[in-house]
Amino acid sequence: MPENKKIRILQTIRQGKIGGGETHVLDLVSTLDQNKYESVVLSFTEGPMVDKMKAMGVKTYMIYTEKPFDISVWDKVKTILIEEKIDIVHAHGTRANSNTYSSAKKLGIPLLYTVHGWSFHNDQNFLVKTLRTYSEKFLVKNATKTICVSKSNYEDGAKRFSMKNATVITNGINLAKFDLNKSFKNVRKEFNIKENEVLVGFIARMTSQKDPFTLLKAIAKIPADSLIKFLLVGDGDSKEEVLKMAEDLGINSRVIFESFREDIPDILHAIDIFCLPSLWEGLPIALLEAMAMAKAVVATAIDGTKEVIVHEKNGLLVQPSNPDELANALIRLANDKALREQLRKEARMTVEKNYNVARMTREVEKIYDELHQPH
Repeated sequence: MPENKKIRILQTIRQGKIGGGETHVLDLVSTLDQNKYESVVLSFTEGPMVDKMKAMGVKTYMIYTEKPFDISVWDKVKTILIEEKIDIVHAHGTRANSNTYSSAKKLGIPLLYTVHGWSFHNDQNFLVKTLRTYSEKFLVKNATKTICVSKSNYEDGAKRFSMKNATVITNGINLAKFDLNKSFKNVRKEFNIKENEVLVGFIARMTSQKDPFTLLKAIAKIPADSLIKFLLVGDGDSKEEVLKMAEDLGINSRVIFESFREDIPDILHAIDIFCLPSLWEGLPIALLEAMAMAKAVVATAIDGTKEVIVHEKNGLLVQPSNPDELANALIRLANDKALREQLRKEARMTVEKNYNVARMTREVEKIYDELHQPH
């Protein structure tokens, strides 16, 4: 049958919620050459990403687990691989890899591992970091090929273990979703933001990694009478702690908290400055999306972020966990419209030139072709 001639790929990711990795998978699946590749998706939790895949007509499975190396799910994964006649497993992230590599190996199916930021980082205690480094070494060794989404991720891995079967393919985003000529919802009106107020947006999971805490401390250092408002969009493990800190710091009159929203382009259109104070990253999709919407960016000088942002050319870089530096950068941008204009134009040009999804997808397709040996 002709459909069997297509290369069948199991795209697997740890969760069905929408974050950077999930957006990456959605964009990859929707831009692959449909005549040559067929994706089946496996998520380890339910969520909006799963619903979007189904709406796109992509066959989607969900096997519930929030644990890495969960032996109890391996047989179910193996069944999917056999029933769907999978040619390649593409594991996005540590947890997805740890729960699919064994089944793929048993069946002799090549596994491609995309690292969206390592699971080990400097703020972990020695034991956790050592264990996670060992796990990543094991997963990279067992993968047929590994993709890192930033050069810094590749280098961090190579300092610790062999990366001889690894390559760098930087993230790309779907520029059609961020068409500046489209009409957008009036989000500023929704939140009663005045015309003369500068709106700073943080759109990310509320987790320690994204470090909303440093942003809140920075807000507390900005004079209360300044015409700067803040919109923090997202949910996550740290949300309650974040809400409590905002109350304790007495900044609630200047900060709007919103749960996860689907209308990210509308939100980005409404803001003047995008802020991403993360402690570590792969290459953040949220950053690229803000730049695609031609926003002035303030972000931390870490990992893939500092490969994208050239300080004072297409954004401002600050040191992580430094509320004073972050506050100063935000005040500077809020007060300097000419600088905002310069940064936003350069930001859009950077994404158009180097980070579009078509380029990323063609590079991934080349790897699929390398890995696929017709039976």
